[in-house]
Amino acid sequence: MDKLGVLIPEEKLDARIRELGAEISKAYEGRELHLVSVLKGGVFFTCELAKRITVPVTLDFMSVSSYGNEKSSSGVVRIVKDLDESLEGKHVMVIEDIVDSGRTLSYLLSMLSDRQPASLSLCTLLDKPSRRTHEVKVDYCGFEVPDKFIVGYGLDYAQKYRNLPYIGVIE
Repeated sequence: MDKLGVLIPEEKLDARIRELGAEISKAYEGRELHLVSVLKGGVFFTCELAKRITVPVTLDFMSVSSYGNEKSSSGVVRIVKDLDESLEGKHVMVIEDIVDSGRTLSYLLSMLSDRQPASLSLCTLLDKPSRRTHEVKVDYCGFEVPDKFIVGYGLDYAQKYRNLPYIGVIE
């Protein structure tokens, strides 16, 4: 059994997601925003954030993988599920659970940019800049976190712990 500690409690997560929703709503006032949720982890954050954005939103999902069941990235980015809709001319915001090395998101953002959106931004619940090996511009960030193995609120270890209502660390 893994030993878990609480890094960010549920109440603090909820408050910050409300703030992000308000910031994003103000920035995209008068426009429709197309959210691209990165599965599987990003879906928890995407749903909570979308409820707090007041401009019209549309939603699509994509799944990319570079971890498998390991605690560190394999270094190979695979598209497991691509988008259902075109991004051309849309204001697109990629929603991610965590930005770690940046390898996956650097690849993903470059690929999505080639699909000619009107704008492309990135919102992440968690950012771990100490692990960054690839440059990634994070437009909206919930929390900066230390270099620990983080679970909960969508983040998993071997598919476990996604359903925790807080951000935890495996100690």
